[in-house]
Amino acid sequence: MEMAAGERRKTGGRGWARKGLSGFGRLILTAYAALTLYPLYWLFISAFKTNEDFFRHPYALPHVWMKENMVRAWELGKMGRAMMNSGLVTVSAVILTLLLGILAGYVLSRFEFRLKKPVMGLFLIGMLIPIHSTLVPLFLMMKNIGLLDTYGALILPYTAFELPITVFLAIGFMASIPREIEEAAMIDGSGWWRIFGRIIFPLCTPIVATISILAFLRFWNDFSFALVFINSQSLKTLPLSLSLFSDGFGTDYGLTMGAMAIAVIPTIVIYLMMQERIMKGMVAGSIKG
Repeated sequence: MEMAAGERRKTGGRGWARKGLSGFGRLILTAYAALTLYPLYWLFISAFKTNEDFFRHPYALPHVWMKENMVRAWELGKMGRAMMNSGLVTVSAVILTLLLGILAGYVLSRFEFRLKKPVMGLFLIGMLIPIHSTLVPLFLMMKNIGLLDTYGALILPYTAFELPITVFLAIGFMASIPREIEEAAMIDGSGWWRIFGRIIFPLCTPIVATISILAFLRFWNDFSFALVFINSQSLKTLPLSLSLFSDGFGTDYGLTMGAMAIAVIPTIVIYLMMQERIMKGMVAGSIKG
């Protein structure tokens, strides 16, 4: 009886210890979430402040809610046109990246051919090249071929620099798809294109969502490529329109924060819509191999 009572006390002690660790872990995660979300909260409350209120009470709620900040930012920065330009460039580059990257990943993960290792080596080198070191040669190249100051001046470099990581993510994910599925489809008379379009690509939905959101964030927020390759006001993207609120003489922080709040809303909405698939895509390729 005494031994049984001792065992129960030990078991109960372990249970309380587990609950304590679980509660501590939740506390840490809650604190981390608060630290992560606070900059976003600060951005949105700052978007409704005057310059004076912004400097005097940077962390407090606005004394007077300046709803006009976002309206004026939208009008002065011509953000409607800039958002349309960013959307066109970003969506086009994402689609092109997915089309080329998923196809390349499928070929490299499923087929054996003589140049397979050199091709994968080229994609690996592409991941190691500092993007901004290519601005000058790309500028000269696009000037010579007449692509400068066009949508293509952004879409093509975005796609090229995003392809390496896209290909390796696709290869890792497709390694977890059983080859028996393709073999069964081939026995039924399906060709490689039909197998890819009807079977493989639908199974790749999680990694497609992951690649899409990562590429979207990079393309949507890019400033350096747009600054160097775009000159026309009608083609300026959202990051370029944000720079209009700051010059060498001063910055209107109320308008700047309002414009930044408008610019960040699409990324938040898209992430919230796709977050579950993104998480699945990030871990799916690690299950096998």
